[in-house]
Amino acid sequence: MALIGPGGRPVTASPKTESTSAPSAYIKDSGLETFAADVIEASREVPVIVDFWAPWCGPCKTLGPIIERVVNEAKGAVKLVKVNIDENQEIARQLRIQSIPTVYAFKNGQPVDGFMGAIPETQIRDFVKNLTLGAAGHDHAEEVLAAADEAFVAGDIANAAQAYGHVLQDDPGNPKAVAGLARCYLKSGDVERARATLQMVRADGANDEVIRAVDAELKLKEQASAAPAADTSAQKAKVDADPADHQARYDYALALDAAGDRDGALAQLLELVRRDRKWNDEGARKHLVTLFEAMGPTDARTIDARRKLSSILFS
Repeated sequence: MALIGPGGRPVTASPKTESTSAPSAYIKDSGLETFAADVIEASREVPVIVDFWAPWCGPCKTLGPIIERVVNEAKGAVKLVKVNIDENQEIARQLRIQSIPTVYAFKNGQPVDGFMGAIPETQIRDFVKNLTLGAAGHDHAEEVLAAADEAFVAGDIANAAQAYGHVLQDDPGNPKAVAGLARCYLKSGDVERARATLQMVRADGANDEVIRAVDAELKLKEQASAAPAADTSAQKAKVDADPADHQARYDYALALDAAGDRDGALAQLLELVRRDRKWNDEGARKHLVTLFEAMGPTDARTIDARRKLSSILFS
């Protein structure tokens, strides 16, 4: 079966031609022997756009440079592979390409989008933006994450979770989105799904600050759920009756935190460290560190409590 080009012209084999691409780390030519590595495997790391063209194709000469420019501007968030169908008709047959120019996009080893014919630059930019959350779509992802964070703070957990999930659809394993979605599950009391969600983070984001924070918060929730429900007023009464009862003060701090009074918990733990920093193998100080991790280093409560802890320890 012959491929058909513009004007109904059949594609015929032609002598090897040089690439129309300018030298670029993000653009390369490919053929039958390297297609699997250049496209299928490479798309597991970043999205790969494949431009099927031929030297005699007029619209290809218009479309190609535009795609190349947009890809170069993305600075590695997406790559471009150019395939000369005169030299690679087997690939064209396998992908059922009937005319050129044809553009396919691959992601995670599979074709996910595409178009035929020369289209305007604005549409090409939209095509790339929808394909990647890199340079062409990074701002959009950040906007969605910011909106999700705002919804979470406002208590709109359902919309926050939906927004975090939207980011994860386009960028699986995104640490901020994984952490945000896990927080939503924690807020709704679903500890198991929160733990499962944390496992979705990509390998290079496992030690991200936001992931560590949610992991610490998860441990606090698990610790609270394992302990019997405590009446904070009764715990307070025990501490007031005997301020030197360190276990009672520690239990009171945990009960306050489980009840949502983290400021109160911090105050009790700091007081316990002040009274006996070595009690229970420095249990109060260690629990403070876990709270700091859960709140994050930039949280005003963390900064204030760290300052007070340092003052106590080095006084």
